[in-house]
Amino acid sequence: MGCAQGKYSVSSSPTPGGLEKLKMESGYVGKGDMAGPRRSTGQRYSGRLPKPEQPTRKYNGARAGNGEERKLSDTGRVRSVEFGGEEVVDGWPKWLTDNVPREVLGGLIPKSAENYDKLAKVGEGTYSNVYKARDKETGKIVALKKVRFDASEPESVKFMAREIVILQKLDHPNVVKLEGLATSRMQYSLYLVFDFMKSDLSKIILRPEGKLTEPQVKCYMQQLLSGLQHCHDRGILHRDIKGSNLLIDKDGMLKIADFGLSNYYSPKQKQPLTTRVVTLWYRAPELLLGATDYGTGIDLWSAGCLLAEMFAGRPIMPGRTEVEQLHRIFKLCGTPPEDYWKKLRLSTTFRRPRTYKPGLFEAFSEFPESALGLLTTLLALDPASRGSASSALQNEVRT
Repeated sequence: MGCAQGKYSVSSSPTPGGLEKLKMESGYVGKGDMAGPRRSTGQRYSGRLPKPEQPTRKYNGARAGNGEERKLSDTGRVRSVEFGGEEVVDGWPKWLTDNVPREVLGGLIPKSAENYDKLAKVGEGTYSNVYKARDKETGKIVALKKVRFDASEPESVKFMAREIVILQKLDHPNVVKLEGLATSRMQYSLYLVFDFMKSDLSKIILRPEGKLTEPQVKCYMQQLLSGLQHCHDRGILHRDIKGSNLLIDKDGMLKIADFGLSNYYSPKQKQPLTTRVVTLWYRAPELLLGATDYGTGIDLWSAGCLLAEMFAGRPIMPGRTEVEQLHRIFKLCGTPPEDYWKKLRLSTTFRRPRTYKPGLFEAFSEFPESALGLLTTLLALDPASRGSASSALQNEVRT
């Protein structure tokens, strides 16, 4: 079993036979449970739906005792149904259809959380929990991401709905595929259903067997960049690229996961975006300095941090605060030139850091020369100098 690329053809694919060579040279590494998506959006909803009334059924004036009430449209077609006090529209709870576009739900089959047996909790974050579960009907092992949100807070609901919409727009072997949605009839609970993946890149980097080989690093990096290219070509920023959000299956296939912080962007239509994204160790300097006008460069910076981490066997800039993180960045990459500060339009009260010379080549002198070239590009302080996922893939192919 090796580090396998998905069946997806792009212009930046390796030369014929190159991928097979990588698969032969790099075996499957890392064991353990899934480190699935750990962050979503929204907050816990503590309330419950009212206790069901005496079961009745209303259908065109008729009544029956099965706890179901159907509401008809003007044409006489069934528009919604009530089960035990909960209104259902097209098979979905009404609280969900009120918050998620119908066209998004249209391609998914409504399922209940009761259709799954939870086997273990395999991930926990601020806004979500991830469970290893078994589909009772098929016996398939899946990952259930329970999204916490407050239906009474519009922003919370908006973030939840956006993650679903974004996942529906993506279709690539190096990006997780949303297999379905499951809801709980007893409370406002939503589960995103994914294929279960046994490991993630963080676990593989920290494996006791030792550091990854150059072919293995190249294989994982090609898959990460290919997945990012797919996202960026569709106007989507991931905004939280890190090892634990890159899932690895038993064949070495890498899939970008956890789109809870993702958002749309357009180079032609600038709009302010929040800086409170990306885990600190992988956060680009422009975000740390408060920039709200950013693009694909923030994902590429994170990819550069991971490239170095795979060779080093550890995170390269583990800052404890934002100030310390900036200090570590400038110490590694050098202090930016004067025009860099002018572009950011920082407050006049901002205190410039001390002057550092670039130290990347000295810090990573043991890295392969070809990797240092790509690393220098991805960790450029000016986001415009980082290129694109497509150009980075071309760099990978040449090396």
